[in-house]
Amino acid sequence: MPVSTAQVATSRPSRYIKQLVSHMGRKVTAELAGDGRGTLTFAQGTCVLTPSGDHLELIVTAADAEAVAGVQDVVTRHLVRFATQETLDVDWTEPIEGTDLRLVEPVVGDYLLTHCTPPGEVLDELVVRTREATGDASGMQVSRDEGALLTMLVRLVGARNAIEVGVFTGYSSICIARGLLEGGRLLACDVSDEWTAIARDYWERAGVADRIDLKVGPALETLRALPAEPTVDIAFIDADKESYPAYYEEIVERLRPGGLVVLDNVFLGGRVMDPAFQEERHLAMRGLNDLIAADPRVESVMLPVRDGVTLARRR
Repeated sequence: MPVSTAQVATSRPSRYIKQLVSHMGRKVTAELAGDGRGTLTFAQGTCVLTPSGDHLELIVTAADAEAVAGVQDVVTRHLVRFATQETLDVDWTEPIEGTDLRLVEPVVGDYLLTHCTPPGEVLDELVVRTREATGDASGMQVSRDEGALLTMLVRLVGARNAIEVGVFTGYSSICIARGLLEGGRLLACDVSDEWTAIARDYWERAGVADRIDLKVGPALETLRALPAEPTVDIAFIDADKESYPAYYEEIVERLRPGGLVVLDNVFLGGRVMDPAFQEERHLAMRGLNDLIAADPRVESVMLPVRDGVTLARRR
């Protein structure tokens, strides 16, 4: 249970953050960002402090409940001590695991789905076909609003040359192909003949099959075989998470200036925010998220769309 939060009512949130960072910096790693956000990194966990109007927002993450409690205790004691002109109520939420975080509230999610451009009959039928054919795996299919976002991004970039890593049953392929300029091509990479057989059928029905080149096999080999020139306008990565860093590196080197790489599932159901999850895919995604944020080759933004979407634009 490694994540806990608190909202502390105060008219001096920025002042307390500066005091805590200055004081705690003698004993732990303490950083103050230009926007007033403070980060305290202890041996057992981390506390992030954010000024928010008339509140101070606190987030503690650690490997287990005992470690969370330890960080909470230290931060609370110092915060209360600094509050000489008011009484602060620091009420922490019960620690929860990352998988219990509600990344998208159901009412918000439903509202989003019903307030984007309708996908059309073919994609609606593909959703049903995917559920029937793949069962629980159907959750790998992108949602209607994310599909609409992909089409819009392709059009905004003015893409002719696109890459997709992870086809599944072809929903996202159709969304990307629909947005391409006249004569544009999508290189679609996947390892499954079974699932891409469904994709091929629906590409034909959607009238985009002539724009898509499917390569069945290890995507990393397909990417490495491409010319090294920066000719890619847009790429979408939605495949095995352990290989995301490798896919990103191969693609970002081939992006033209202004080109865009879109990465899906960067939250991993909240697991990337929870240090208790230490499987290879969790470590790979955390590392890549950090790398992209600091990568001088791109400018990036992470969006709370479904399971998290990162957009990285080549400088």
